[in-house]
Amino acid sequence: MAAAHLLAASTSSSSTAAFRPPLRLRSPTHPPHLRLNRTAGRRPFPVVRAAETDATKDAKPKVPGKAPAADGSSFNQLLGIKGAKQETDIWKIRLQLTKPVTWPPLVWGVLCGAAASGNFHWTVEDVAKSIVCMIMSGPCLTGYTQTINDWYDRDIDAINEPYRPIPSGAISENDVITQIWVLLLAGLGLGALLDVWAGHDFPIVFYLAVGGSLLSYIYSAPPLKLKQNGWIGNFALGASYISLPWWAGQALFGTLTPDIVVLTTLYSIAGLGIAIVNDFKSIEGDRALGLQSLPVAFGMETAKWICVGAIDITQLSVAGYLLSTGKLYYALALLGLTIPQVVFQYFLKDPVKYDVKYQASAQPFFVLGLLVTALATSH
Repeated sequence: MAAAHLLAASTSSSSTAAFRPPLRLRSPTHPPHLRLNRTAGRRPFPVVRAAETDATKDAKPKVPGKAPAADGSSFNQLLGIKGAKQETDIWKIRLQLTKPVTWPPLVWGVLCGAAASGNFHWTVEDVAKSIVCMIMSGPCLTGYTQTINDWYDRDIDAINEPYRPIPSGAISENDVITQIWVLLLAGLGLGALLDVWAGHDFPIVFYLAVGGSLLSYIYSAPPLKLKQNGWIGNFALGASYISLPWWAGQALFGTLTPDIVVLTTLYSIAGLGIAIVNDFKSIEGDRALGLQSLPVAFGMETAKWICVGAIDITQLSVAGYLLSTGKLYYALALLGLTIPQVVFQYFLKDPVKYDVKYQASAQPFFVLGLLVTALATSH
């Protein structure tokens, strides 16, 4: 549920702005493509703007000469990852803002929650419920989370990735804000629908959606902006991608118990480690704008050890818990899935260059470990 929100999340009215060439700043003045339409009285979304500091002003002229990916991949553009082709089609840009590549962990979290409930059956109705819950958690609320995060990160992206849709001016301010509201309301509406469908006396899925959406907002937006603190922000992100969708799936088909809440919260520490991988590529902009991500606060080498430690120690701890409850075979399966993750952590020797390769190689074993844990708790 955005960004899974703490699940995950996303982002019409006005037309798109034409694509402009890559940033070439020659003075401290904002370039034309960073001047979003700020027409008074046209903001349907309560935007909180951080005060522009001297550091921010000084940082903007120092945009590195990064290519705008004009010859990039259309597939990467649809997934919302780096190396994307520059687009002018408004709907492709909208999809890019929601970062579809971030949806699968939320979808998987719902699946794990349904499995852990012990009450999911392969009937048409149960499958339909789970699909609606996945749409709520992935495209809607994770799309909302990603869009709102890009909106509040536009100054950082102007430094790190100036060719992204918002800092490049490829999409207007009003279009972004409209997308945020549409995805948020769609996600909350589906949460309420699922509670009615499941016959809940207490609308737990709806409240989980509300909580995740709020967490996504304070993660990205001032004055709290949790992401400014590497520990709190990354843990919140991990909880959004692991705990919240799991809770939604389990509450939909069964009962959300305290032991599951504790176990999934522990697993969110591993999510913290995974989130650090995404911080390496943003270290330049984070440092310029004063964000204390863990790579900025501790340096790249120390942050790499924090990353792998959080992932590996968490899974070993969960395996120990399963062993202590008599789930020997599940514990051994989880240990077996942890070993290749340790091997693929070799790619973290250069996390900026190999971040996507590491995620693609190691994370499948991590998510399979989540399912093993879910199945263990259902028995």
